[in-house]
Amino acid sequence: MASAPANLWVLVGLGLAGILIMTKKLKKKVVKQDFGAFVLRFQLLPPPQPSPPKAPHPLTGLTFAVSDVFDIDGFVTGFGNLDWERTHVAASQTSSVVSALVEGGATCVGKTVVDEMAYSISGENKNYGTPTNPTAPALMPGGSSSGSAVAVAANLVDFSLGIDTDGGVRVPAGYCGVIGFRPSYGAVSHTGIVPVSSSCDTVGWFAKDPIILRRVGHLLLQVPFAVQRNPRNIIIADDCLQLVKVSVDRVAQVLIKSTEKLFGRQVLKHENLGDYLDVKVPSLKSFYSKKSNGEVNSSSIRLLANVMQLVKRQEFKCNHGEWISSVKPTLDPIIVAQIRESLEISDEEIENFRTIRSEIRIALNSLLKDDGILVIPTIPDPPLKLGGKEILSEDYLSRAFSLLSLASMSGCCQVTVPLGFHDKYPVSVSLVARHGGDRFLLDTVQTMYSSLQEQADIVEKSKLSAKVVSQETSAEIAKEKGNQAFKDKQWQKAIGFYTEAIRLSGNNATYYSNRAAAYLELGSFLQAEADSSTAINLDKKNVKAYLRRGTAREMLGYYNEAIEDFRYALVLEPTNKRAALSAERLKKLF
Repeated sequence: MASAPANLWVLVGLGLAGILIMTKKLKKKVVKQDFGAFVLRFQLLPPPQPSPPKAPHPLTGLTFAVSDVFDIDGFVTGFGNLDWERTHVAASQTSSVVSALVEGGATCVGKTVVDEMAYSISGENKNYGTPTNPTAPALMPGGSSSGSAVAVAANLVDFSLGIDTDGGVRVPAGYCGVIGFRPSYGAVSHTGIVPVSSSCDTVGWFAKDPIILRRVGHLLLQVPFAVQRNPRNIIIADDCLQLVKVSVDRVAQVLIKSTEKLFGRQVLKHENLGDYLDVKVPSLKSFYSKKSNGEVNSSSIRLLANVMQLVKRQEFKCNHGEWISSVKPTLDPIIVAQIRESLEISDEEIENFRTIRSEIRIALNSLLKDDGILVIPTIPDPPLKLGGKEILSEDYLSRAFSLLSLASMSGCCQVTVPLGFHDKYPVSVSLVARHGGDRFLLDTVQTMYSSLQEQADIVEKSKLSAKVVSQETSAEIAKEKGNQAFKDKQWQKAIGFYTEAIRLSGNNATYYSNRAAAYLELGSFLQAEADSSTAINLDKKNVKAYLRRGTAREMLGYYNEAIEDFRYALVLEPTNKRAALSAERLKKLF
């Protein structure tokens, strides 16, 4: 009989253990039901719909959330810090941008987590908890507007607002796999928003749907009606892509294929942005920094990143240094280090910073004009693991801010566009338009979005090995550079690029045919004939190769063979006037 109670206690113990396990699971589920995105839930309802025949409000039926840097009447703005929340009173009015969205028909449903004092780009917050990245729970959500990005990624709202100083919207958008838009500096009112760095701060927004992103943009930007225009130049910043540690070929391949499909390959251009800025932003030369190994870091893009960080630290200290000194709050060590470090910036240096801003805005506006898009990576590394110390490393921050500083310092508009996953990490690309080109950029995102996702899916599902994909993409990039050199009449340079493409992917007829065209321009007819013949062997229907071989043979005196080439080109393409005229001319002469 003694064993019965023992068994009973075992069963009771197992039952209690089961209850405890279930309780833990339920608690975990409750905590994570909003992915930790919100710090406060409430509702700001839009006004009643106007009576027909008046049009309904433009954002009717949409819900949104805002980062906890936007004032909401009756609530304390927390700014990601409990001491800040404790020492500040409730706002007496709602931020103008939030009011505009509510008046436009959208319903605000709450405030979301922001990095402590909106300072970092990690998205982590020890005060309110770090929001869980829905696309990759073990990784950082990105900051500063981490909660807003997570709320959209988790389908908790249709769109959300954040603040972008040096990446606060762009980075979490890339990390969480949503679209993030940073408008031109000054395009959206900052009234009722806690500042971080006043000359860099912008109100940005997140969405999954490019149509919603555009609808929100049209309301906030108050853009006048204009006929939608397609980009005439899509400029790939090759040196910026090289900063990326992973998936650079994937990004380039997706972008190139999508652009060719939508607009034609003639709009693709390539630029070494660092070299361009060296010439166009001369004031950067007076500013330099030294790496820990003593080497001078003179890259114009990295210097720009250093300038941005100095400007941010100085303005942040001006805005909040007095509060920090008087309240002595518990702060993240990153902020403490920045505040305590002495900043000895002269009036002359501050004036030089203003000159740098002006020069880079003029430089990018000149490069992009009204119809150009600059393609850069959003951030060079995949999302870091939660608690990862890399976020503190000088190299990581230097490469990250090199990319993020372009829009922050120039005031140009930029959008982060997700491109699926690579090795289980979210991948994105950024498109930049000139300052004031917000409507054009929003239109371009809407036009390109589906095609970019389609091409990303094709790459993801491709059975080619990573090495083959990498080589083919690199070959395509080399070919595009060759095409650009050819257009610029730099024949020898074009031959070099086409040769590189052939080295990487030697079974592509187009590469040989294009090199033959460059050889013809230089009068190297034997090489042109040989390349054309190789192209024809690889692709029997390559009309251009027959025309180029015919031209080379004519110049070499092989007239009968030339006539055959032109005639065969006509068989493949009966309406080709060049082939018809060349064949007829040679027939009459010989």
